[in-house]
Amino acid sequence: MKQFLVIQTAFLGDAVLVTSLLEKLHAFFPDAAIDLVVRKGNDGLFEGHPFLRKLHVWDKRKGKTRALFRLIGELRKTRYDHILNAQRFFSTGLLTVLARGREKVGYDKNPLSFLFTRTVEHRIPDPARLRKDGPPSGAITHEVDRLNALIAHLTDASRPLPRLHPAASHRAEVDRLTGGPPDRRIITIAPASVWHTKQWPAEKWVALIGTLPPDRRVLLTGGPGDTALCERIAREAGRGEVVAGKLSLLGTAVLMQGAAMNYVNDSAPLHIASAMGAPVTAVFCSTVPAFGFGPLNANGRVVQLEEPLYCRPCGLHGYKACPEGHFKCASGIEVASVVP
Repeated sequence: MKQFLVIQTAFLGDAVLVTSLLEKLHAFFPDAAIDLVVRKGNDGLFEGHPFLRKLHVWDKRKGKTRALFRLIGELRKTRYDHILNAQRFFSTGLLTVLARGREKVGYDKNPLSFLFTRTVEHRIPDPARLRKDGPPSGAITHEVDRLNALIAHLTDASRPLPRLHPAASHRAEVDRLTGGPPDRRIITIAPASVWHTKQWPAEKWVALIGTLPPDRRVLLTGGPGDTALCERIAREAGRGEVVAGKLSLLGTAVLMQGAAMNYVNDSAPLHIASAMGAPVTAVFCSTVPAFGFGPLNANGRVVQLEEPLYCRPCGLHGYKACPEGHFKCASGIEVASVVP
């Protein structure tokens, strides 16, 4: 029996996308034991996951370094056949190097990649070149394609797709909150983002809600830290139910799956929608789909500023505030273009 270790301790959206590796590894090695390392806060995505033997959680907020070495000690108890590092940072490189494994695979950009047994390219278009030349011609390399490079030598070249596995308890959680099974009258809006310049302004979401048919039920979603923003939007729109912070991660996934439409930024809810096969409209402000983080399904739609802007994209992740001070990449997106 093969034993795999997958490492992904970055943000929530990254944890959703790495499920594509779990799906494909299980498809090719159905009897394999698969372990996964994630950061604390993302572990709720993997409750009862059918393909995982063990979930290792790294709490970065309490004694980050000490917790890292405790985790390394735990990982060293198992001799893995393949260790797959889905990140490009020193800490996960250290996990990869010090864990016990016959093959250690990671990206060439990892600072410790010279100690891996196998490296693969991780190439994201350069923001400066995109500003100069525009989006590349041809198919966009999605992040799941870059993830597949880690296991293509063990599987094949086909694109893996992410998937989440909510349980009946998560569906019951949504039913309790909404007063019944999800129906196609529900529209969800996830207005927040970790990065401010990825976030369509609150007044735009307010205006969007004003265009929605009156028979639609509008639910504003997000984590506990997004509650204040959601409450502001609902208050100014005079409409909308704030469910941010009231659902588990997998409960949110169930809610999105049953909705008529999910409106999101370039952020984690976009990837949750992809993993659930849910309809999604993604608003891209300072970032661009050419980076490889857009919707993955035919029912996914991207809305962005159509005319070129000299400063867009300003970076891969965005910033706490617009570096140029005008935020035209967001304010220039008309509400009418977001509503299908």
